[in-house]
Amino acid sequence: MPSLEDVRLAAAQLEGRIHRTPMVESSALDQIFGASLTLKAELFQKTGSFKVRGLLYKTLQLTPEERERGVITVSAGNAAGALAWAARDAGVPATVVMAKTAVPAKIEAARAYGAQVELVEGDLIAAYEAIRDERKLTGVHPFDDLDVITGHASLGLELLEDRPHLDTVLVPVGGGGLISGVALAIKLLEPGTRVIGIEPETADVVSRSLEAGAPQRLLTAKSVADGLAAPLCGTHNFQIISQYVDQVVRVSENALIEATRLVMSRTKLALEPAAAAPFAALLENKIDLRGTTAAVVSGGNLDVSKLQL
Repeated sequence: MPSLEDVRLAAAQLEGRIHRTPMVESSALDQIFGASLTLKAELFQKTGSFKVRGLLYKTLQLTPEERERGVITVSAGNAAGALAWAARDAGVPATVVMAKTAVPAKIEAARAYGAQVELVEGDLIAAYEAIRDERKLTGVHPFDDLDVITGHASLGLELLEDRPHLDTVLVPVGGGGLISGVALAIKLLEPGTRVIGIEPETADVVSRSLEAGAPQRLLTAKSVADGLAAPLCGTHNFQIISQYVDQVVRVSENALIEATRLVMSRTKLALEPAAAAPFAALLENKIDLRGTTAAVVSGGNLDVSKLQL
């Protein structure tokens, strides 16, 4: 498991390469939820989501041989764009495997950053592994990778530097990459701070894994929060979540939609539904808030094609 020194070294390597995203306050949301809230606005991160933290750090750790072979990942969208951007920055060829039904804007973003996009139907993981092995590419798992997790942990460091002694941190959960990194950094520095994950009821692989006592895989995982619809919980992610995350709660699709609209209207932040998961949990009274709470607004890559008159 990465140490605090590992996390600090990763943060130092990322400094100047990515944005230090702002903390945003909203008196309107404080009043609605009866709490002191601060929002970590990762939607302003390069490529529009937190994903670039871990995937850039992973790219920086590649050996010369791995770089020459080129990298490949599988993604609903945000990891694809992040790896494409990171690989372009490092001069490494990138391939991303995405579903044909992925958000069109996320597909185009990955292409715009220079990646070769493979659109597939059916089992994305199987397609990713087949293409990786056939072309002898360097596989980069979008969340079940210790370098990726360590890169994401830089977000946890920033949270505590900007808001020391937080009582609670709320984190959206897909396969577990983001919450693994954030929880790792926070618990190593401030073990008394609660870390709570929020995932869709319709893509609850982390909750099921914790209940089963081992990483699980879902036959189907669909949600309006496409960035959280991971079909599996990573092995490394499960280990860290089991040790450092205090609670993971499920939220409904209706709550995710309502929370997205609420945060947009009150803060003017154009967040995607995945990033609204913490607020969906608050709307459904799934979390007992106390003290100062930070919510990670994980990304802003909205499907603007659905904004029609």
